[in-house]
Amino acid sequence: MTDPAPTHDSPHASHDSPQDTAPDLSSRNPDWWRQAVVYQVYPRSFADFDGDGLGDLGGITGRLPHLAALGVDAVWLSPFYPSELADGGYDVADHRDVDPRLGTLDDFAALTAEAHRLGLKVIVDLVPNHTSHRHPWFQEALRAGPGSPARDRYVFRDGRGAHGELPPTDWQSVFGGSAWRRVPDGQWYLHLFASEQPDLNWESEEVRADFRTTLRFWADRGVDGFRVDVAHALAKDLDEPLRDVGDIGATGEGALPLVPPGSHPYYDRDEVHEIYRDWRRILDSYSPPRSAVAEAWVPGARRALYARPDELGQAFNFEYLQTGWDAGRLRQVITESLATARAAGASATWVLSNHDVVRHASRLMLPPGTDENAWLLSGGRAPAVDEAAGLRRARAATLLMLALPGSAYLYQGEELGLPEVADLPAEVLQDPVWEQTGRTRKGRDGCRVPLPWTATGASYGFGPGAAWLPQPPCFAAYAVQAQDGVEGSTLELYRSALRLRRKLLEGESLTWVEEGPAGVLAFARSGGRRCVTNLSGRAVPLPPGEVLLSSSPLTERRLDPDTTVWLA
Repeated sequence: MTDPAPTHDSPHASHDSPQDTAPDLSSRNPDWWRQAVVYQVYPRSFADFDGDGLGDLGGITGRLPHLAALGVDAVWLSPFYPSELADGGYDVADHRDVDPRLGTLDDFAALTAEAHRLGLKVIVDLVPNHTSHRHPWFQEALRAGPGSPARDRYVFRDGRGAHGELPPTDWQSVFGGSAWRRVPDGQWYLHLFASEQPDLNWESEEVRADFRTTLRFWADRGVDGFRVDVAHALAKDLDEPLRDVGDIGATGEGALPLVPPGSHPYYDRDEVHEIYRDWRRILDSYSPPRSAVAEAWVPGARRALYARPDELGQAFNFEYLQTGWDAGRLRQVITESLATARAAGASATWVLSNHDVVRHASRLMLPPGTDENAWLLSGGRAPAVDEAAGLRRARAATLLMLALPGSAYLYQGEELGLPEVADLPAEVLQDPVWEQTGRTRKGRDGCRVPLPWTATGASYGFGPGAAWLPQPPCFAAYAVQAQDGVEGSTLELYRSALRLRRKLLEGESLTWVEEGPAGVLAFARSGGRRCVTNLSGRAVPLPPGEVLLSSSPLTERRLDPDTTVWLA
């Protein structure tokens, strides 16, 4: 048996009230989120307390000291709500409860109390675009039939064709295939993601009122902020006749549809902003105001709208995540991102990995233009990725990101340098993308493999038994136990960087250093402190100054390729 999560007070202890369990430490700085480092936890893959192979709230609570020692400011919990896991927890059957396999509301109270005791804020995922098909509302809609108020909470339509046998429009699911599914009485319902995730109708006042209740429910329990899933898709043009999109260009996440901004049938419509202005009034009714960040796959100028002070306040910067290892392109994206955030009155956000993308220790080593899905289908062998080189580049990318002004979002396990597990066999895959695309897209399981805490055991300390996804043998060398206190380890690099970041880096601006070799990115922050990253592929002279931190060992005042250094 491996060493499970450290013991702590029973995660099932009861408490008198949310306020008693969740002292709001963020009141000391209501703008804490503007320069925060936020650590994303994917609950089912973080730590298994009860030994069923699935991560849970008790496991997270037991491992919170790891996050406090790491030096992050907040923990963001991906969905822990009741779910059949048709989409890894983003198919929510009850937005105001905890999945029994992951714990109880008392467990959530204990987690929040412990996080606040350790000085950590708590952010929860809000999933407002859709529910699970097992949600009581959707089950009621199926029973109630066409034209009922219950169906009006969702997007039901009659089909096209002589007998309604064709989908109402050509709208496509992000996971592949039509975004419509027919029910036995002949109508079709909209699902922009998996068919088990019917889209809500945000023209319904009942839907809007229910999510106001959900916001208050979690804020009353001490939650400090919200991450809003698919924030750009809530508002839809549901006027009849519904519009096809086949003649207006790309429509997937991150695409640039060939229509005037704000007028796509179901993405990034202007009407969505009245929803978030309504939410902001609720978030601001708390002292201190609750924070929020939008997951909005839209271009920068449109992203800024979601980040306005009277809306969510921040939005994820996916342009940065999608930028390759290129000095010129990175500089351009950083400059544009800072300008966009400034124009919105927000702070910039930076992220390199999350639960939906190939881990950056592997992704940044793929040649430009690589088809990532084809790479995953090859088991990570075409092309092969040098793990050591990938880790070196990932460490350099991390120090670069952490030197930037704004909020940094870290994904669980990146502080260990974990690579993508690209060779998961087909029989263990659980991402719905795999089946919904006819097994042509491998999906996101490779970045969701449970974390290694110890160097031995059935699941490397994730829990007392096997984990819900198999971990590769190489995880032993990446385990927390194998890196803790080891000079030069990736874990210790993160700890040092976060400690220095908090102490040294102030303000929300930077100044580019113009002189220097080609392929070297350099900028100055407050007090003249500089960050220099060598992306050139060859060693260059190390600029003058006291070395505060380096992503790789330095020799003879040289800055080797794929190395970042912080200088006083």
